[in-house]
Amino acid sequence: MKVCLAGQGAFGIKHLEAMAHIPGIEVTTLAGGSADSTREVAEKFRIPHWSTDLGECLAQPGVEAAILTTPTQLHAKQAVQCLRAGKHVMVEIPMADTLADSEWIVRTQQEMGLIAMAGHTRRFNPSHQWIHNKIQAGELNILQMDVQTYFFRRTNMNALGKPRSWTDHLLWHHACHTVDLFQYQTGQVASKVQALEGPIHPTLGIAMDMSIGLKVPSGALCTLSLSFNNDGPLGTFFRYICDNGTYICRYDDLFDGKNNQIDVSKVDVSMNGIELQDREFFAAIRDKREPNASVAQCLNAMRTLDRLEHCLKEG
Repeated sequence: MKVCLAGQGAFGIKHLEAMAHIPGIEVTTLAGGSADSTREVAEKFRIPHWSTDLGECLAQPGVEAAILTTPTQLHAKQAVQCLRAGKHVMVEIPMADTLADSEWIVRTQQEMGLIAMAGHTRRFNPSHQWIHNKIQAGELNILQMDVQTYFFRRTNMNALGKPRSWTDHLLWHHACHTVDLFQYQTGQVASKVQALEGPIHPTLGIAMDMSIGLKVPSGALCTLSLSFNNDGPLGTFFRYICDNGTYICRYDDLFDGKNNQIDVSKVDVSMNGIELQDREFFAAIRDKREPNASVAQCLNAMRTLDRLEHCLKEG
């Protein structure tokens, strides 16, 4: 399967590294925002064609699918562009930074009848899969998810320490992971939401701290704290407080409440959540089925984010 990757930054590189482990997948073209860095990444990963024009890349012979790891503000327009060009598309999280644009993608996917998936990696991390399997088997019920998403950011830099051409966002990007995961794990949509944010950064123009609360009809709660002011440790840490045990997820590592590590190496064919996400995308294309984390499935998360944004605007 010939694939177009759009986005030559840190997350694009993660997908290139992941796809190198998936048999039958060939990235034949790279679309980037900067000619110099796009050429550099294309040469490093031996991608035969590159361009700063996504349309040119989508028109390359044999391209069937595209993965978008471009700035968030471009996601919706580019996802629709890919679908209109007849290509299956995976758009990295978040699929858009407004509910209206998210609905636009879903409508276009339904009209074109192609596979469109959002990059909700937490659904695929083996640690969270282990919890999901226990819930599906009736062995666990979530009472509360307590989540911390903490980074230290004073300038607009990406995960590789290089300048970023766009501004990250605690609500529409980082909270999106947890909002979707909580609703996915409970199988319910939040019935009550609340959100508070700290001061807006004078140059970045975004809130650097945020507190979010969710409740689903079963009574399960999600408490999410986010910050760009946290000077270590960095990352997202999940505590599942359940009726039958407590579990702590640190990305692909899982521990019980007494800090005993749980072996999740046999949950799936890889411990790399990005690779597992990509494998699901390509498998859905081959099997002509809806993927886990399709844009339609993830729309409820975007609806909840929209409600949270209204809470922030109301103060």
